[in-house]
Amino acid sequence: MTIWVNGEDRELPAGATVADAVEATGAPADGRGIAAAVDGEVVPSDRWRQTALAEGQRVEVVQAVQGG
Repeated sequence: MTIWVNGEDRELPAGATVADAVEATGAPADGRGIAAAVDGEVVPSDRWRQTALAEGQRVEVVQAVQGG
């Protein structure tokens, strides 16, 4: 299925979850410093593996960085 991740279309297998989308970005698998939203709604990291995605959904994944 096609999911939009950070503005780019990505092919993920049927049944993919928010965790799969986060991993597709190359973000750390432990989720530390990462936030994810599906169609504009933030999904807590402890729910990523239970939150299934559907065709055409938009996922935004952001990573906090230190610096100034």
